[in-house]
Amino acid sequence: MQKIRIGIVGYGNLGRGVELAIGNNPDMELVAVFSRRSLSGTKSGVPVISVNDAAAYKEKIDVMLLCGGSATDLIEQGPLIASLFNTVDSFDTHAKINDYFASMNTIAENSGTVATISVGWDPGLFSLNRLLASAVLPDGTNHTFWGKGVSQGHSDAIRRIAGVKDAKQYTVPKEQVIASLRAGEVLDVSSTTAHTRECYVVAESGADLDAITKEIKTMPHYFEGYETHVTFISEEELQAEHAGYPHGGFVFRTGSTSPKTNHVMEFALKLDSNPEFTSSVLVAYARATFRLAQKGSTGAFTVFDIPFGLLSPKSGEELRATML
Repeated sequence: MQKIRIGIVGYGNLGRGVELAIGNNPDMELVAVFSRRSLSGTKSGVPVISVNDAAAYKEKIDVMLLCGGSATDLIEQGPLIASLFNTVDSFDTHAKINDYFASMNTIAENSGTVATISVGWDPGLFSLNRLLASAVLPDGTNHTFWGKGVSQGHSDAIRRIAGVKDAKQYTVPKEQVIASLRAGEVLDVSSTTAHTRECYVVAESGADLDAITKEIKTMPHYFEGYETHVTFISEEELQAEHAGYPHGGFVFRTGSTSPKTNHVMEFALKLDSNPEFTSSVLVAYARATFRLAQKGSTGAFTVFDIPFGLLSPKSGEELRATML
């Protein structure tokens, strides 16, 4: 069996998670890790290559998984890498997805590649559940809750603020709102009113704490509009009390099919490790991206555009026999 050859761009938590996930998929092999940093090595033993030399691997890699942050990395790296390789990324700035899609679609169509964007659990699996539930219950309302858990994208955005040495951000849903929805109540709530954001920040020595707090709370698309709490702690406290990456959440659809006949659809995730789970989703979509490219597809795709069957290593016959 010819294995799908994978490359990883970025070797942070998400990149290391992808490395682990590839080991759980026998139809794939990791070829190399590409990084802007000088790394001593990788856990799997594959070579670390400068991202500036990625073009030399164009014929050696089938799909490149982009594991940088959405705030700055993917905006620059996505179009550049998609001009050379089929790609999968986890771009998660919801307000900018259409613009990012348009950019990646133009590059991928012109380069003859497939660029699958915004893959993960939200955007990603949660997006699919919102679509499915709204199609099944057109007379209804979607509600999405994240957490309690560490948001990698939001934590990364805080770490990029001047004067911040390290940070973890937790998204916390309001329990009473969730309980009311499960009880079938119709609520007028938004993501900003249904969650709080808890930020634990390690500041550089001499940093302006008030300025950091203000920049966090007013950051568009991340914290602006939310009830946000910023707590400054020591590096030792962060490592001792906030070392893990738990996360999860819920997607609800409350709706009716006739007067006084109401329904609640719910999809839930509880994750011990956000990066490891997100990485596993990326790897499944790498398989689908490879298959689309093999069929001659080009351009950008989202989870809305890709049939579930392409994610599985099983054949259509096997899926019909065991899962349908």
